[in-house]
Amino acid sequence: MDRFFQLKQNNTDVKTEIIAGATTFLSMAYILAVNPNMLADAGMDSSGVFTATAISAAIATLIMAFLSNYPVALASGMGLNAYFTYSVCIPLAQQGINDPWKIALTAVLCEGIIFILLSICKFRETLINDVPKNLKYGITVGIGLFITLIGLSNAGIVIASSSTLVDLGAVPSAPFALAFLGFLIICILQHHKVICPILWGMLATWIMGMIAQAAGWYEINAQLGHYSVFPDFKGASFIPSMPAFFAFDFGFIAENFMQFAVIVFSFLFVDLFDTVGGLIGIADKGNLLDKEGKLPRASGALLSDAIGTVVGACMGTSTVTTYMESCAGVGQGGRTGLTSVSTALFFIAALFFSPIFLAIPGFATAPALIFVGWLMISSVKKMNFEEDMADSIGGFVAIVMMPFTYSIANGIMFGILSWVILKILSGRAKDVPVIMWISSLLFALRIITMIV
Repeated sequence: MDRFFQLKQNNTDVKTEIIAGATTFLSMAYILAVNPNMLADAGMDSSGVFTATAISAAIATLIMAFLSNYPVALASGMGLNAYFTYSVCIPLAQQGINDPWKIALTAVLCEGIIFILLSICKFRETLINDVPKNLKYGITVGIGLFITLIGLSNAGIVIASSSTLVDLGAVPSAPFALAFLGFLIICILQHHKVICPILWGMLATWIMGMIAQAAGWYEINAQLGHYSVFPDFKGASFIPSMPAFFAFDFGFIAENFMQFAVIVFSFLFVDLFDTVGGLIGIADKGNLLDKEGKLPRASGALLSDAIGTVVGACMGTSTVTTYMESCAGVGQGGRTGLTSVSTALFFIAALFFSPIFLAIPGFATAPALIFVGWLMISSVKKMNFEEDMADSIGGFVAIVMMPFTYSIANGIMFGILSWVILKILSGRAKDVPVIMWISSLLFALRIITMIV
């Protein structure tokens, strides 16, 4: 084990790596409650999604361990699951398409295959470098706002309004009050540098919800989506439910190729920034970058992420990607793939506790969504609004279009189109990289199909 994972060379040992792996798991275990909750809105079975989320996370994390020997964990990505549900499945359902999640899974599969090819030929790093920084950060910030809006909506903090589009929800209601309090708890834990603040804050909100239900403050009302927050162990099974294996729908592609291509391309863009940004951040935290600031064995790490995406699609869950929460394990001394092996084993063990994770209500996962939104919004500090107008407006459009049109794809599409058009009109067309020309052409054709 020491020889395979090079423990001595990385100044670590088995005990440290296992503790680090457990820390990483606890830091990202919230996805086991959030992902089934979110993908259920896409029409998927939450129990099957839970199984798919845990298994795909375990497999992808093991692949990362053996291909790159990095202490990096993977799971269904926040932001990517929001795009899957609210930008792909719900709009397709509104078009009258049955089981739109099968089309979304097909898009995730195609995205993963493309990423595998890009990773093998090492084009993925080049692709990252050719996308303007302001657009990268703008897309991240926009997704953060979008996720925040979903969390606020799930807790009833923000509600729809016929007169003002959105309005404040019922402040005295238990979901509103508990979700907001849960968010503050996460913030306090983060301030005091408590390990796994999101998980503990989410669990604290859930416990308060059970107290509220017992006291009669939180009332069960199926029409409002208020169900019992107590786990039901009577009829529950601790045997994992079957996920939606290979539930693909390729028939949609032939008749709606341009729409499908835009879906795949949007998945590509979001996953691209998530993965590379996550890997660099984790490597920097663990002093794993070389003297030039580059990530050794980057190709193996990127390939692991791409394979994980394909595995997730085949299992029946949204895009699997690198998790920044791996920094928690790195902070505990994790330096090698043995940390990832440990995290993967915890995900496998979690498979047999689905009744507990699935009982966590939407208002208890809302604080996690809002807090992750806050983390992503902080990227706005890296944006430059002073120099190039195309960079400024392109990033700005990406930010505002995502939450205000309730679509990550719209933000990416109009952000890129704005950037390219302004570059052309300002006489700087020669500065537009090939990938941006291809992207803008694809999105322009998509807009034409929407008009016609």
